[in-house]
Amino acid sequence: MKRILPILAATALIPAAALAAEGDQLTIVSWGGAYTNSQVKAYHEPYSEKTGTEIFNEDKSANALAGIRSQVEAGNVTWDVVDMLQADAQRACDEGLIMRIPHDEWLAPGPDGAKPTDDFIEGTLGECFVPQILYATMFAYNTDAFPDGGPKTVKDIWDLEKFPGTRALQKIPQKNLEWALIADGVPADEVYDVLETREGQDRAFAKLDEIKDNVIWWSEGAQPPQMLADEEAVIATAYNGRIFNAQVNEDQPFKIMWDHQMFEVDGWVVPVDQGDDNLKLIKDYLYFATDTQRLADQAKYISYAPARKSSVPEVGMLEGTEIDMKPHMPTNPENFKTAVQFNTEFWADYGDQLEERFNAWLAQ
Repeated sequence: MKRILPILAATALIPAAALAAEGDQLTIVSWGGAYTNSQVKAYHEPYSEKTGTEIFNEDKSANALAGIRSQVEAGNVTWDVVDMLQADAQRACDEGLIMRIPHDEWLAPGPDGAKPTDDFIEGTLGECFVPQILYATMFAYNTDAFPDGGPKTVKDIWDLEKFPGTRALQKIPQKNLEWALIADGVPADEVYDVLETREGQDRAFAKLDEIKDNVIWWSEGAQPPQMLADEEAVIATAYNGRIFNAQVNEDQPFKIMWDHQMFEVDGWVVPVDQGDDNLKLIKDYLYFATDTQRLADQAKYISYAPARKSSVPEVGMLEGTEIDMKPHMPTNPENFKTAVQFNTEFWADYGDQLEERFNAWLAQ
């Protein structure tokens, strides 16, 4: 079994006797903050207690695709399981950087015996991808900045007169181009058809031009809540779990605007070039960490919806509180009315081209 030196301290408490007997280790890559903590509590610690396997976390998922690519090209793969967005996972799969996963062979059945391919929410499984959660990127704002009420629609984000102040947007074209078209009047179910065309792309960038001078950019998930708290920005795009964590654990005066939330799937991939013994350990971890109970348990710590149908009824209270987590899920009907599914196939096809144009646009 390969031994990986930790970048961060181990997050699971493991009996020394178990370590001496087993000697197994996994390096798991994720996003950090409240999200990694939810995985540690729901997956890593219970798995370590059960098996004696030592788990190390590296919070490098923001650059997961580039990281896996460089490791594979160098012939030195040190990551075992990587948390990755579905669109990036498809690109990595197409490039042969991650393993194809036979879901019904590797993953646990549902409590009623349902095959994993029937129990995971439709559209969430990928040929190289095992989903954990559905989450939303949406707009949030600091209520102190808007005593008369904040923005309610994506179109309001572009209304600098009624809702003045700096916006914090993620430094990628994904979602920003879709919202720009929605703000410009394109129906949500036509956004990707429009964005496939040169005219549609021009239209989206022209719309972003209208607020560009009022935007600061973020690249890490922890930044938007901090920017709102420090009043660097009054409105920010953010992951819904990050805002929920700031509201509940930090008592921040933030409000989520669910209009046209962009929801997508986040989950696990396995880089290629794993040894047989290590792959056996990886498969055992994935079987455990993506079963019905584990995915429901993650929602005790963060407001992301589990990717298994059988997990949804098991979602309960926020750990240590009496806060019912169901209303805070992106999939809650009140939050989901105008939700837009992030199109991973579109971004697998157009991502490189639009990222190049976006970076050139930023430099102008």
